[in-house]
Amino acid sequence: MGASSRLRLLQYIDTWCGSNTVFRVEPLLGDAYLKRIYKGKRASRISLLRAYGKRLQLLLSAGKFDLVWIEKELFPNLPAWAEICLAHFKIPYVVDYDDAIFHNYDISPNPLKRLLKNKIKAVMNRAALVTVGNSYLARHAIDAGARLVEMVPTVIDLNRYPSPSSPTAGAPLVVGWIGSPSTVKFLAPLLPVMARVADTVPIEFVIIGANVDTATYPFARSVVWQEATEVAEVSKFDIGVMPLPDTAWERGKCAYKLIQYMACGKAVIGSPVGMNIDVIEDGSNGFLASTDDAWYEALMRLLTNQTLRNAMGCRGRQMVEQKYCLEVTGPKLLGSLRTVASNGKGIECAV
Repeated sequence: MGASSRLRLLQYIDTWCGSNTVFRVEPLLGDAYLKRIYKGKRASRISLLRAYGKRLQLLLSAGKFDLVWIEKELFPNLPAWAEICLAHFKIPYVVDYDDAIFHNYDISPNPLKRLLKNKIKAVMNRAALVTVGNSYLARHAIDAGARLVEMVPTVIDLNRYPSPSSPTAGAPLVVGWIGSPSTVKFLAPLLPVMARVADTVPIEFVIIGANVDTATYPFARSVVWQEATEVAEVSKFDIGVMPLPDTAWERGKCAYKLIQYMACGKAVIGSPVGMNIDVIEDGSNGFLASTDDAWYEALMRLLTNQTLRNAMGCRGRQMVEQKYCLEVTGPKLLGSLRTVASNGKGIECAV
């Protein structure tokens, strides 16, 4: 259920079968943890202690692996002792970031967390390779003194996203967003704009993976996220949106929503924040919008012009096929893992 784990690590492993590489996957936390968090419940301290204990036990045998591949950090909210020990014992590790996780510490309102403001720098500095989803994260890794930094965007598997068929006009037109309960807050400033649009053009605003107040916004509809159905649900959109505030954390976002929409052949609108600027070629495959009026204008232009929607969707799909798919990034990433592993042929890797 964890998007970062699924997209940054696990979907690659699924495609590398037969690559003379053995992976042992050891998640710190399971799906039950995320389910509790998304329901607004605190995680059990006992279960967290058990998870940390299990990971510590695993790390004691890390020397038998050629490479350790880490998602963000080994022990959240603790110093970088584990990563420092791996480096000390010359066990190479790769660490991956698709979020500005360092801001969990350096700008945290919790003074105890701020004591760890340099933790992620220490993790990056000792890594054999730091892989990052965008240039904002890459700059931080370079500033941390990482010896090798590689840009690996968060991508889709073309096998799950077949070439889209030509969309047909329908009413109401569907504007869509996909995300999690923790990120639905980004939609709040956009909802009044959507209400303004709905007063002019019949629309349905579909939110996959979260809920909004449908009493206040009757044109909105929520859909439960499921991995098996997400592509089919996004394919029902006419336009995909990705609003973001221009803050430090959001500058580390990797525009995956936009890439999903484009893979389904949809025109997109996004805030000019973080990697959105790299993915959206303003006026070509979508629009960048930074104000309420800009969002309204972009939505109205697309909703009232099917030819424009179709052309932008086609160009977006082409970009995904060229730059933002597993088929492009997979071989490069596997090659990078082999390069930094202690054995450049067959490797055994702990994730």
